[in-house]
Amino acid sequence: MNILPQRIKQLVNYGPRDYRLVSDAPLPTPKARELLIKISACGVCASDVHCHGGAPMFWGSATAPSWVKPPVVPGHEFFGEVVGYGEGALEHFSVKMGDRVIAEQIVPCEQCRFCKNGQYWMCEKHDIYGFQNEDANGGMCEYMLFKPTSRVHKIPDSLTRNECALIEPFACSIHAVNRGDIQFNDVVVLSGAGPLGLGMVQAIRLKTPKLLIVLDTIPERLRLAKGFGADLVMNPLEEDVVAKVKALTDGYGCDVYIEATGNPASVPQGLQMIRKMGRFVEFSMFSKETTVDWSIIGDRKELDIRGAHLGPHCYETVINFFERKLFSAEGVVTHTYSLDEWEAAFENAHSAESVKVLLVP
Repeated sequence: MNILPQRIKQLVNYGPRDYRLVSDAPLPTPKARELLIKISACGVCASDVHCHGGAPMFWGSATAPSWVKPPVVPGHEFFGEVVGYGEGALEHFSVKMGDRVIAEQIVPCEQCRFCKNGQYWMCEKHDIYGFQNEDANGGMCEYMLFKPTSRVHKIPDSLTRNECALIEPFACSIHAVNRGDIQFNDVVVLSGAGPLGLGMVQAIRLKTPKLLIVLDTIPERLRLAKGFGADLVMNPLEEDVVAKVKALTDGYGCDVYIEATGNPASVPQGLQMIRKMGRFVEFSMFSKETTVDWSIIGDRKELDIRGAHLGPHCYETVINFFERKLFSAEGVVTHTYSLDEWEAAFENAHSAESVKVLLVP
């Protein structure tokens, strides 16, 4: 019989730059159709770092209210083991005690127009694990609850810890790549080879475009991108990447540009680099505003601008790709920390020294 502790550790977000490790929080009690999960690992995302730093997109501005509802346990890149359940939960999620599971980032309301139309990842209420207290406490803790409307996926025993920890980010990667509608003869430029960018490299490679070019300013990430299948890698700090891409495409520019850096400078760079009637996929989360010449989008190039949010319908694909060895986690997870070391983990996740940082309770 599984003996569970009555007090647990949680990292708690009380406000911008006010995160505290609580060592004696009560063990969550699952209600009807809720699962109690023992966390195996939780990744530190760029959004976690931005939220901690007080970025307006999380905490509000003069034109938008705060989206975060503290106090809340952060973390949305988690997976773990089923160790408890409320009434009907095992049947509801088709799982059993001891299963390894992952829940998608969003906790859909199932009542709004988007949820009713099957577009659950755009839920109007939009609770995301790790950002809204009670409704969506996250995974930077020892134990957490999966809510009744969660989208839960079982993880096979064959996947390693690092592969499991990358299911969430790589699901986002696949969704962004799918939004690019990549064709066989396309020249694709991916700007950004961070953890999600490296997932995108592997997904784009499976689409077999004519040419895949990856841009980043960190040499180690470019090395990884090359190993995962990029045809060419370039550093915008060291060469004129716009001119080089134009030269490789008879002056036209790339067919698809996927922006995955979080750096505002990458957006106008892409608008200059992409051909007329090209497809521009914006994936990044920015900590500050970016400004572009909108006449390029409409009057000059008639571009398709496509956003990419979360990883809908892609979790099972990532799990399948890891099982079939079509995706690799090699070199992506670079650092692991305990919950007690969360400050070092956040600092490292914000540095050029890491790719993906994990908190392991």
